[in-house]
Amino acid sequence: MGFMDNVKAKLSPAKDKVSDLAQQHGGKIDQGLDKAARTVDEKTKGKYSDKIVSGTQKAKDAVERLSHKDGGTTPPAS
Repeated sequence: MGFMDNVKAKLSPAKDKVSDLAQQHGGKIDQGLDKAARTVDEKTKGKYSDKIVSGTQKAKDAVERLSHKDGGTTPPAS
């Protein structure tokens, strides 16, 4: 078994746990991301608003992907 196979095998239970948590608490995670984005935007006085919005959306998309356990396929666009 190669190095990467060992790493994947050891991280599999952690990935399952993170996926479970993302499924259970996805709404709270999204709210936290929005709150953090607003705070950072206020602290930077809107200077980086476009980057903050983009980063927040990418983080939300990642949480959405993690919360789907169907083999890593992406959910349909809504």
